[in-house]
Amino acid sequence: MLDTKMLRENIAQAQWRLRTRGDAADLSAFKELDEKRRELLKEAETLKEKRNSASVEIGRMKKDGTDASVEMAEMQKVSARIKALDELCADRERELNALLLMIPNLPHTTVPVGKDANDNVTVRQWGTPAQFKFAPLEHTDIGESLGIIDAGRAGKLSGARFTLLKGAGALLERALISFMLDLHTKRHGYTEVLPPFIVKGEMLVGTGQLPKFEADLFKIDGWDSYLIPTAEVPLTNIHRDEILEDEALPVCYAAYTPCFRKEAGSYGKDVKGLIRQHQFDKVELVRFTRPESSYEELELLTGNAEEVLRQLNIPYRVVALCTGDLGFSAAKTYDIEVWLPGQGRYREISSCSNFEDFQARRAGIRYRPKGGKPRFIHTLNGSGLAVGRTLVAVLENFQQEDGSVVIPEALRPYAGGLEKIDKKR
Repeated sequence: MLDTKMLRENIAQAQWRLRTRGDAADLSAFKELDEKRRELLKEAETLKEKRNSASVEIGRMKKDGTDASVEMAEMQKVSARIKALDELCADRERELNALLLMIPNLPHTTVPVGKDANDNVTVRQWGTPAQFKFAPLEHTDIGESLGIIDAGRAGKLSGARFTLLKGAGALLERALISFMLDLHTKRHGYTEVLPPFIVKGEMLVGTGQLPKFEADLFKIDGWDSYLIPTAEVPLTNIHRDEILEDEALPVCYAAYTPCFRKEAGSYGKDVKGLIRQHQFDKVELVRFTRPESSYEELELLTGNAEEVLRQLNIPYRVVALCTGDLGFSAAKTYDIEVWLPGQGRYREISSCSNFEDFQARRAGIRYRPKGGKPRFIHTLNGSGLAVGRTLVAVLENFQQEDGSVVIPEALRPYAGGLEKIDKKR
């Protein structure tokens, strides 16, 4: 949620920054509501001062034995008006909050201005895509040939956009999860968390999925609760309505969870394979930081996610999203895109974002600077990584001409020493 004071004082600049996102949000509605609310508040405060002064005068008159009935009757009218104004103020406040919940974050000044993914900017690239002496296959063909991906039976069980992993496929998924968690907790300093996979609706309001993106969520019938679309939701809301102490920062969490999304806006995209699923595994990284260091923290967070691919020796590139491609809550985002030789293209495997105080305002998360008053904290998160997409990258980058797949060395200790997946497994 954006700061109302900042919007009020910089409304033209804020409107321009929103339009660079391609967002149709019109701040004139905010301005009108905010002005009306402030007018009501001013009138209420004036009347309350008048009532307070009159109360003193009425008390004096009663003490002196003077008839104060006229003054008391007048104050009854004033009190009734104050009550009505307070109710009107509360109504305007609710309307204003409802409006603010639908307005996205403002892009940071370093975000490239652009309309869509075509205007994103490559920041750096790591590794050289391997040159195969044969036509590389996509992960679905590799997995089905090896008997480790069974889309047909997954469809029988659950329908489209679900996958069943078997044997070495399931082992490799589990190995990737353990490898990522160990890397982030033992080398990068994150605290591992295993959160609930069901959260209250207000938690999704806190991180920005609700109310605007309910169509993408799996709601539990009869409950005001949802299956999590990402571990970002429970991890960020761990400190909902709390004040963190300055010396505790940064607070860094890592979590493995399954994630559940309807993918309502992606009909027809990546129906086949592990790229776009209703249920998928992810290791998520969340950081709570001081405002003045949050962009340094974004670089660190992105580097932590990149390290997974460097350890696995899989080529990738880092892309700065343009204003038109930013997510709703993000002020700045780097996408990490992994090379997939079977598709002959880079595909997103992680988004690392700085939300500044946008989520913190919605969730009431603050910190107490030394010697100062509590301030809203900055929150950041990124996939470290999307596990299914990492499995895709392993299968496609380490495929062999005989149809087998070599296991990256960094993963072998987590896969029981397995060095290769072949048709015998």
